[in-house]
Amino acid sequence: MSEIDLKRFFLEQVPLFASFPADQVEEIVIKSRLATFEGNEAMLETGDEGQAIGVMISGHAEISTSDNTGTRTVIAQLAPGDVFGIMAVLTGDRISADVIAGNRCFVLMIPQEVFTSRVLSNPKAIVYLSRLLAERTRAMSSDTHAAGAGGTAKSDDPYALSLTTSRPGKVVALNVGISQIHFGIYDTQESGADIHGIIDNADKQHARITVMVGPQRQTMEHAPFKLSDLFKVMSEATALLGPAFTFHPEDVTAIGHRVVHGGNKFSSSVVITPAVIADIEELAVFAPLHNPVNVAGIRVALKHFPNVPQVAVFDTAFHQTLAPYAYLYGLPYDLYKQHGIRRYGFHGTSHRYVSLKSAEVLKRPLGELEIVSCHLGIGASLCAIDHGRSVDTTMGMTPSDGLIMPSRSGSIDPAVMIHLMEQHQMSPEQLSTLINSESGLKGISGISSDIREIEAAAAEGHHRALLAHKTFCYQVRKNIGAYAAAMGGIDVLAFTGDVGETSATVRSLACQGLGYMGIKLDEDKNRNLGKLDSHAVISADDSPVQILVVANDDERLVAWEALRAIERNQLLLEARAEDTPAIPVEISAHHVHLSQADVEALFGPGHQLTPMHELSQPGQYACEEKVHLVGPKGRIANVRVLGPTRKETQVEIAMTEQFKLGVQPPIRQSGDLAGTPGLTLEGPHGSTQIERGVICAQRHIHMSPEDALRFRVRDNYVVRVRVEGERELIFGDVVVRVNPAFRLAMHIDTDEGNAGNIRTGMLGYIEEIQSRA
Repeated sequence: MSEIDLKRFFLEQVPLFASFPADQVEEIVIKSRLATFEGNEAMLETGDEGQAIGVMISGHAEISTSDNTGTRTVIAQLAPGDVFGIMAVLTGDRISADVIAGNRCFVLMIPQEVFTSRVLSNPKAIVYLSRLLAERTRAMSSDTHAAGAGGTAKSDDPYALSLTTSRPGKVVALNVGISQIHFGIYDTQESGADIHGIIDNADKQHARITVMVGPQRQTMEHAPFKLSDLFKVMSEATALLGPAFTFHPEDVTAIGHRVVHGGNKFSSSVVITPAVIADIEELAVFAPLHNPVNVAGIRVALKHFPNVPQVAVFDTAFHQTLAPYAYLYGLPYDLYKQHGIRRYGFHGTSHRYVSLKSAEVLKRPLGELEIVSCHLGIGASLCAIDHGRSVDTTMGMTPSDGLIMPSRSGSIDPAVMIHLMEQHQMSPEQLSTLINSESGLKGISGISSDIREIEAAAAEGHHRALLAHKTFCYQVRKNIGAYAAAMGGIDVLAFTGDVGETSATVRSLACQGLGYMGIKLDEDKNRNLGKLDSHAVISADDSPVQILVVANDDERLVAWEALRAIERNQLLLEARAEDTPAIPVEISAHHVHLSQADVEALFGPGHQLTPMHELSQPGQYACEEKVHLVGPKGRIANVRVLGPTRKETQVEIAMTEQFKLGVQPPIRQSGDLAGTPGLTLEGPHGSTQIERGVICAQRHIHMSPEDALRFRVRDNYVVRVRVEGERELIFGDVVVRVNPAFRLAMHIDTDEGNAGNIRTGMLGYIEEIQSRA
């Protein structure tokens, strides 16, 4: 945006400045700061001091709050011209909600002193801000009331970690891995009767099965078995714990499956459908050893329990809140856009559980904590969790790159991985197998991937064991410091996983030298820590940062996520059964949006558009005026002009009309005119030629923020919509556009309407979310 366009924007499109003279607006802008925020980046965070208010120039964002479980509720959607950060600056209180960028946002940050001296001196600006502040306060109040009245959190379980439901039965969590199967069986009525099991298939001669409930632990050896016999074997193993704990398949009410790679497609757990399975299989290119076995487990469970709801819980989903600057590698950008090569992160279920448990231990809302979670086990990764959101993690594109781990990976850049595959003609699966077997502690020490064996060898002076151990601890300590810096502080340092829970030496070395950051370990507590039931605090009494050891309970969180995904899905199904979630469909014929300069060129100096009738979107109207479109090949006569005028002229035609005109417009969202062709417009007074502006409009849905909450979508989500009629069909690639000024309607062009014999007034229903912006 040029300097001239920027000045015009502030004067014409920012309601806050509507009553200011141009010179005062220019003075405010000069004394303020222009800032750019990437998608998922926090522009303001809960608990920060209010030092400036922001004015949106481009992009979209949302104001949201997070409850004790990390579930976010949107208070307001922000678009160009909107302001944020008002309450804290006006009241002097700390910021009470997060402002998160939805895509790249360009923002004017007005310092508090400029805001106080220049903006608050304008009475009309005060009225506008007071009204806006009241609206957002009401939204936050209603959200708080709804959470108290009907939310999942209960007074005796404020962090909602309970698996208790109104329906008695068992929730099963499955983690079907390459050489091990982990499972958890949870009673929805009786807490404390959780069963954990591990089936180790590493030895091809027999399977070793361990089952645990409370302090009771039983082991057995079993002949090798097919995956299709999994549930029969689970029944045999749990019977060792006694009749009360024997697994009975008829008791199962829900099943959650841990799935390693969800790519960009899944930012939350989802109820499994054939389409979800197909997506998981497609993403196996990033996890060739893991996703196929995850799918095999899903197929077996679906065959045995066809009527039981089942959920995919993705290792990567928790990290979908990473901003682009955190997930991009220093590689050609096309590798990301075309092949999806980026940092995805793993151990998401573990890191999320650690964050929830940390909030519960500290008795503080998750939405105000800064946590570094260290999952140290067979695989290892660290995660920076800021206000309940993952903002960085050490694991990368595949489950086999990231932090130096006990067995499963070394610190391998994707560029190196690509080079190795090309040079040695290796498939991703072959490279992943090599990394799994040869990197990490085993690769450096030449001894083992077991931390206990490494530490025993190091105690005897084995040089490479010492080197491997020191390397591992150094990587952990380095990343703790890096993530504290990334978040601008740290409240909790948490260790979990087999190594994190059992190795006092690793924990001690990881914390050494970090006292200046407020991380003070109590060596006695650390050294004398026994087996964990839930968690332990090992920080010194005067440590500003709480250091926790959290018993790893991935399966419990898989079960927890499964119950909540089923609940969300049920709400969506109930919503579809009602009349309100139906979306009215409107056929949008070719039309033109004109700039005022082009209005006068076509209809005469000083001419103003003449409204004929209102359109479905508030403030939009069809005009009496019509123009002719003239292209290199032909012309289209009498095309309706829509008002009001816009900054730049835009022509929207159907795909079939491009041949008639001789132009090739791209399919674009309204207003996205970069690289589009132009043509000539003819009017009764004269003609004008536009250099760009001709598009075929991408099918889209207009909805208000309230509609978006009901449909559980956000701005720029892409969805599939089923339209009922004589030739019922499903439209894919439908963009959701959210704005407070919008009224619910789906717009398709005449070609799309003719294809399905669709008429304005028919109804559409969102069938699936294809992708999330």
